[in-house]
Amino acid sequence: MPVVIGDEEAALEAAARLLERGLFVPAIRPPTVAPGTSRLRVALSSDHTDADVERLIVELEALRAP
Repeated sequence: MPVVIGDEEAALEAAARLLERGLFVPAIRPPTVAPGTSRLRVALSSDHTDADVERLIVELEALRAP
């Protein structure tokens, strides 16, 4: 599931912040995606619990905070 960030540097920073919190959510950037559409690639599996998903949501929301 993509989470479009837009700016390449912002996507890299978001991925780094999530990794610091123990979440591996890689940044996908040009040339894989069009310029200006850099994103985070969220990959879930059946091994992830509801608590894992809730934690991811909380951390993604925290990225939006100024």
